[in-house]
Amino acid sequence: MATTTYLTTDELALRIKYDARTIRERLKDSVLLEGVHYIRPFGGRKILFLWEKIESDMIGMTPQQFGIPMANGGVCHG
Repeated sequence: MATTTYLTTDELALRIKYDARTIRERLKDSVLLEGVHYIRPFGGRKILFLWEKIESDMIGMTPQQFGIPMANGGVCHG
């Protein structure tokens, strides 16, 4: 059975060497997606990040993969 490592914002900041404020203000809204990279347990305000998903997405990303998703399933790179 796979295990999941849940991290607070401060714990994630230490692991990825980002300021916790950057995670809260920018990454959470643009890069990290609720239900994929983080959850709000019990419908509360507290956020727990899913380390394994974040780590796999960080490692798997290359500059060519950044882009804007298009309605037809393609990606706009520019």
